[in-house]
Amino acid sequence: MNTRSGDAEFDVIVVGGSYAGLSAAMQLARARRRVLVIDSGKRRNRSTHRSHGFLTQDGSEASAIAADGRAQLQAYPTVAWANDTATGAAADGDGFRITLGDGGSVSGQRLVLATGVVDTLPPVDGLQERWGKSVFHCPYCHGYELDEGEIGVLAVGGLSMHHALMLPDWGRVTFLLNGRFEPDAAQLAALARRGVTVERTPVARIDGEADVVLLDGRRLPMAGLFVATRTHSASPLASQLGCAFEEGPIGAFVATDAQKATSVPGVFCCGDMARAAGNVALAVADGAMAGVAAHRSLIAELHHAA
Repeated sequence: MNTRSGDAEFDVIVVGGSYAGLSAAMQLARARRRVLVIDSGKRRNRSTHRSHGFLTQDGSEASAIAADGRAQLQAYPTVAWANDTATGAAADGDGFRITLGDGGSVSGQRLVLATGVVDTLPPVDGLQERWGKSVFHCPYCHGYELDEGEIGVLAVGGLSMHHALMLPDWGRVTFLLNGRFEPDAAQLAALARRGVTVERTPVARIDGEADVVLLDGRRLPMAGLFVATRTHSASPLASQLGCAFEEGPIGAFVATDAQKATSVPGVFCCGDMARAAGNVALAVADGAMAGVAAHRSLIAELHHAA
């Protein structure tokens, strides 16, 4: 492997081997840098069969996109892969040391964090097991396939107004308030203009494909349901390193600049954990920027040292 600078085992360690992490590692591999990707195999969209809206890959299996990306990345000779979990991160001299789940550790001059987020759904019986199959959060990713059918929006708060007003472009919408939100007069007028039906009876459970069973016994057959989840980072590494966070509409995310640099020098962050909201296409773009920025920072360091 290339050992052009420093004593660290790797030039860059990328934590997270899904779409953002793969994209970041690809830029670095093509710059002939020593790259380690650490991945636990838990993609955020692992429950989703098909991925949509990503140019040239529309309708492809989500797992196949990730598998193809990994295969293409691992064809580069300076790339190493660890099927493991990064459990700890700390500054180590001029670089960083990552502790692995198997008890070992690795060091790198730069870190790219791409560990994604965890979605927390409201406690409605039958919702979790349909997540990614007939219960979704992104209309652009899944709305078209509902074929202009009946769509339910399960309210979690005021943020759900956004879903309810967007989704009539994809089908006939019923806004299920479920005791979590009550639109004011102006909001009710806006919903009426969009043809949204407002349902105030609480939801008892989700049944069948995506049928909503109300507490009064009525059953509302749906082609699909949308709900705004709460998210949190899937890994503690950014917090351990002292990275700054911002509070978004669905949860906190790592604050980065336009180059995907965090508040901690040498640490870059990309994908869903560094965005208020995202999808596969945005994750890939984020990763490319983070990989390029991490490489440029290594060049800048050599320039300053000269």
